[in-house]
Amino acid sequence: MHVKQNECKGGSVDIFPISLKLKQQICLIVGGGAIAYRKAFLLHKAGAIIHIVAPYISDELRELVKSSHGCVNEKPFSADDLNLPYKLVIAATDAPLVNRQVFDLCEARNLLVNSVDDIPHCRFMVPAIIDRSPLVISVASNGTSPVLSRQIRTQLETLIPHGMGKLAEFSGQWRQRVKAKIHNPDERRIFWENLYAGPLKEHVFNDQLEKATRLMQDALNCWETPTGEVYLVGAGPGDPELLTLKALRLMQQSDVVLYDRLVSAPILELCRRDAEKIYVGKARAKHAVPQHNINQLLIEHAKAGKRVCRLKGGDPFIFGRGGEEIQELFEENISFQVVPGITAASGCSAYAGIPLTHRDYAQSVRFLTGHLKDGSPELPWRELVYENQTLVLYMGLIGLEEICQKLIQHGQREDMPVALISKGTTPEQHVVVGTLKNIAAQVIEHDIQAPTLTIIGEVVQLRSQLQWQ
Repeated sequence: MHVKQNECKGGSVDIFPISLKLKQQICLIVGGGAIAYRKAFLLHKAGAIIHIVAPYISDELRELVKSSHGCVNEKPFSADDLNLPYKLVIAATDAPLVNRQVFDLCEARNLLVNSVDDIPHCRFMVPAIIDRSPLVISVASNGTSPVLSRQIRTQLETLIPHGMGKLAEFSGQWRQRVKAKIHNPDERRIFWENLYAGPLKEHVFNDQLEKATRLMQDALNCWETPTGEVYLVGAGPGDPELLTLKALRLMQQSDVVLYDRLVSAPILELCRRDAEKIYVGKARAKHAVPQHNINQLLIEHAKAGKRVCRLKGGDPFIFGRGGEEIQELFEENISFQVVPGITAASGCSAYAGIPLTHRDYAQSVRFLTGHLKDGSPELPWRELVYENQTLVLYMGLIGLEEICQKLIQHGQREDMPVALISKGTTPEQHVVVGTLKNIAAQVIEHDIQAPTLTIIGEVVQLRSQLQWQ
């Protein structure tokens, strides 16, 4: 079965992050003051040979250059100073015209150049760095907010143990042996992920290298090709910060991701970058991939030994057909996990400032689907006409007018408050409030688009007090 993959189109970036190996490479800094020293310090840590050109060069910078086996040239910058085969150049003077001259000359020579605090005249950025050598983590903002980058670096410093450098070095010593034993790259990734999830890290952090070595050897000797597994993951209503920790962890370790149209681009961006992403989106009466074929895709990839993430908007067990999918997995004897998500009713109502229950207005809430069957809504109308009850209607935009009419015909009052929440919890959230009598007309008036959640009940009137988005 062939399914065309839909590329994830997240936000575009203007920089491509790379890690340069500068050991014993000659780098030039134009400038001799405090800014030049800060840049030279970073290059020195990377093992670069540093050359300095400036009319004045501070003593501490001279010492740093000397220890890098570089040289200083105490004079104004000129084009001839670029004649050596530099790997990169940093313009760090307090004279904008000089920095611009350095940039233009480097551009003509195809040299990587950075003009400090001058974004238009940079071919690379110097990021904020978390040093856990040989593990190095960088944070960059494309030069727009270096202070923010440094703040994020500070936060990460507290989260990443200093022992991570030891772990990276230890892992590197075993990399070739693991590669020789486990030929499949996907299986090797699973091998390392399983090890890092166990006691190996603590052994290395505490310098218990004999224990860590035995653990590695035992893991290699006992390695067997892993069996596939399916993760049925609720992605929530749209805001990526509403993902659960378990959802995020499984998304980032999955080999294949099958996602529907309700999964927002920012959430999809959080999946593992090199995972195969397959769009199986479904809209009303328009399925990119029929449900049976989705089930078969899950089975095929899992039987091929892949870890498959079935990523669904909202919660997979609330109008998400998750039960149908795992029934087939069970019949095929395929392992699976189910990760609940924040359902649209909870997420959208909270972001709209509408509590689903309230002691004064609603002591019960009902979740309903507005999908039409044979052209008419199939709902227990008499049970729905109850004053102190909130109705939450999923997928009810198309049949909204008929649903409102049916409720009125069965005794609900025409002025019962109704709210439409379009694209709830996302930056495009749009909320329209009306009554059973007039809400259908407002769909066209306000150009309400799917996905839209409908809330019917007295709790809607609380939005005027409680809205916070």
